[in-house]
Amino acid sequence: MAHTELLSEYVAHLQLHMALQARNLVPSLSTSMAPVRDSRHQLLHQTQSEIEKIASRR
Repeated sequence: MAHTELLSEYVAHLQLHMALQARNLVPSLSTSMAPVRDSRHQLLHQTQSEIEKIASRR
């Protein structure tokens, strides 16, 4: 993968992370959103893991 592609992928993951963080700052209006919140939490951890893998390969 070219350096530009790695940087582009990193930026995309960072944008996703920031979007998820912004959503987590807004409290949910009902407890029926718990499965959605859990899936977002899992996605956030997966994204952080991917970023750490990319960073460690450099």
